Amino acid sequence: MHEFPFKLVRVPSLKTVEDFRNHCVALGIELPCEDAIAVGANSPLTWPVEHAVINGKRIGNRIALHPMEGWDGTTSGGVTDEMRRRWQRFGESGAKLICGAEAMAVRPDGRANPNQLIIIEQNKAGLAELMGILKKAHAERYGTTDDLVIGFQLTHSGRFCKPNDKKRWESRVAFRHPILDKKFNVTSDAQVFTDAELERLVQDFVAAAKIAWEVGADFVDIKHCHGYLLHELLGAHTRPGKYGGSFENRTRLLGEIIAGIRTSGNPIEFGVRLSCFDKVPHRPDPALSQPGKLGPGIPEEFAHCLPYRYGFGVDQNDPTQIDLAETFQFVELCAQIGVKILNTTAGSPYYTPHLQRPAAYPPSDGYQSAHDPLIDVARQVQVVRQLRAKAPQGMVVVGSGLSYVQEYLPHVSQYLLREGWADMVGIGRAVLSYPSMLTDAAEKGELEKRFICRTFSDCTTAPRNGLISGCYPLDKFYTSRPEAQQLKEIKKSAGA
Repeated sequence: MHEFPFKLVRVPSLKTVEDFRNHCVALGIELPCEDAIAVGANSPLTWPVEHAVINGKRIGNRIALHPMEGWDGTTSGGVTDEMRRRWQRFGESGAKLICGAEAMAVRPDGRANPNQLIIIEQNKAGLAELMGILKKAHAERYGTTDDLVIGFQLTHSGRFCKPNDKKRWESRVAFRHPILDKKFNVTSDAQVFTDAELERLVQDFVAAAKIAWEVGADFVDIKHCHGYLLHELLGAHTRPGKYGGSFENRTRLLGEIIAGIRTSGNPIEFGVRLSCFDKVPHRPDPALSQPGKLGPGIPEEFAHCLPYRYGFGVDQNDPTQIDLAETFQFVELCAQIGVKILNTTAGSPYYTPHLQRPAAYPPSDGYQSAHDPLIDVARQVQVVRQLRAKAPQGMVVVGSGLSYVQEYLPHVSQYLLREGWADMVGIGRAVLSYPSMLTDAAEKGELEKRFICRTFSDCTTAPRNGLISGCYPLDKFYTSRPEAQQLKEIKKSAGA
């Protein structure tokens, strides 16, 4: 049985907008929403993004899709039928900004799993095929792709590399971390990237961006989130050399990647998905955990590593709190070096899943919510609001972390867009069960409630246990697969 350390009020039990508002007030959070789902031109979801041009295009509406990785490519990083289906659904979603599609490793040893897409020459034809599938599906349903902007997310997984075996970490890190090293089997300084290795990595990003441009992508997202390598470098305060210590050094690699792409003659545009804030890693409370039952999330012991110089957007004196000073500085830097799209997120699903994926049901390697997940939704909303207020007008700021509001996603999204708290609303795991959720809202004024993501976290629990990712509870394509029964047994034993 799923239990919480507090009385959880489930979102579907809030039958009216007024119920939702009252619950937010009771929680002491500011998470506003509009009274009703607006349709047509009255809906901010339908408004084109007028203040930015990406590869000669203006984004046709305010709906973005976050990168949705399926852990389901070939072992050589190529395309599969599951991937083709997912990209078709991306096209059918109606979103006019595909903000990365899915994470693509810029080289084989940088994969987070043995079945991750690799953006290298031998996979170029497959990537072109995926682009064709997405564009064709979008054109058939919405008439044109002239206002559809598609990006590829380029990544090296760093600390979270598992390129050859689903169960074996092959971590490469930016620095030694006093908490995460033990958790992810980092045991040697030889696992730390040298400056020379990072310099060579720049060329892998340049080569990947060339492929992205040649198969038709409008921009590349240089991934700086979720604890992967470039995000970890932002927190490399203790690292010696030109990629560590000062803010200038910790952001140097991004500048070198963009400069390298431009020097190569590639005119592709740039985005960054950024974990805007972080906290000290969390774990299930051992005092409240039992066999088959996860405890609520609590911070790992951190007294031995103060001041906490191992993260980005986190208070060094109290790493249970966020600090946005460098986040604002980073956004300003992005604007200066030509980044046009800032896709926001927070923390890492590997060590703080509650920050970026508020959920009613935790993944198997996570922990129960220690408080109502709407508190975590509101935190992201308020941070994005601050970033949008400080970001240059020509930058597109995409909001995040909203799946947990469920049937109130259109109402909340409309408010954020109408009031200028974000330029676009991004949806991630919710797209797996219901790709056209926000498009339906703006067209019909109502939702198909049976498809709404209820944050069961199966799309995370499955790959954490070596299975492909997908919405096993609500998408019949996955419900009918043999992995669905395997997943049930895994969740039962883990207490998720």
